[in-house]
Amino acid sequence: MGSSRLLVPRRGTDRRGWLRGAPPPRWVRVLPVALVVAVCVATLVSSEPLEIGFLLGAIPPLTVLSYGPLATALLGAAVIVLLNVPAFRLDEPGQTDLLTVCFVAVLSVFVSFVRSRRDAQLDLERTVAVAAQQAIVPPVPEKVGAVRCAGLYRAAQDGTLVGGDFFDVRRGPFGVRAVLGDVQGHGLAAVATVASLLGAFREAVLDQPDLEAVAARLDRRLVADSAHTPHAELFATAVLLEFAADASAVRAVSCGHPAPLLLRAGAATELAVEPWQPLGLGLPGAGPPKGVTVELWPEDRLLLVSDGVVEARDAAGTFYPLTERLTEFASVPVTALPERLWTDLGGYAESLADDVTMLALAPEAPAAPERR
Repeated sequence: MGSSRLLVPRRGTDRRGWLRGAPPPRWVRVLPVALVVAVCVATLVSSEPLEIGFLLGAIPPLTVLSYGPLATALLGAAVIVLLNVPAFRLDEPGQTDLLTVCFVAVLSVFVSFVRSRRDAQLDLERTVAVAAQQAIVPPVPEKVGAVRCAGLYRAAQDGTLVGGDFFDVRRGPFGVRAVLGDVQGHGLAAVATVASLLGAFREAVLDQPDLEAVAARLDRRLVADSAHTPHAELFATAVLLEFAADASAVRAVSCGHPAPLLLRAGAATELAVEPWQPLGLGLPGAGPPKGVTVELWPEDRLLLVSDGVVEARDAAGTFYPLTERLTEFASVPVTALPERLWTDLGGYAESLADDVTMLALAPEAPAAPERR
């Protein structure tokens, strides 16, 4: 099972909210029954007739919010029965219009039927969308070759699992390669560009002998896509990594993206990689991309992040101090690092309006020697 997470609800709740498609909270489901009980108890304990029969008329519409047509019909019938029970005296002072309540109950059953059919269709469409989006950006395996991996993705647009960010880790004939990027814009409009770039990356991993050629392939893919769309102005930033066969060294190329962070011996530093132009710009005279190779120690960890992390701000407008915060998690295993950073980022930032993506990578710990 993969160690990456594509959608992470903030504060442990459904990001859609119950007014935007999520299941209603428990208090909404309990409210119709609680209202029936409250009216019955109030009328029985009161020595004088209470003009509260009108409250029962609200029960069928409230039931529609949480229940299907059968439960709505049963509660509607219960309301009509209560209005005709002499012991509750609900028809004496208020002269409750029984026909009106019956009409509201029948109408509520119809609305509940329509809502149930619509919700079933929306759930089916959401299931298909989730499967399609996870096919574009599948979970990252816990281990690829000699590299341990952990990823986290939180799309900015509610209800989606894929937006303008992307990441992937693949093993090919030239080693383990990883990419993390950020497409112009976010949300569903950027999904097609993400799919195109990831497809180009997965092909390049198999047939391009060096990392710079992989970056050039992604750039060419985006330039070609823009050529067929007038005024497309497509571009993306990305950072690519290539690990040696034993993960003892890593080569990095940055295409207008924040450099990878190296966490070593409790300190976090950026790799001194020379930034190249963002993908898809096709600027003349830019020259080929240039990478940098860094030796890795057994306990080293690399972190790639999107702009949604480094540009997050607190209530005072101060940017999230990623490098400083990262040093506080020096002892956190690589598999838990993105999740810990996400929790810290959620507590720091007042709001997160951009996609948040993190990819943590580390060389596999060498096996302990056998005792004789």
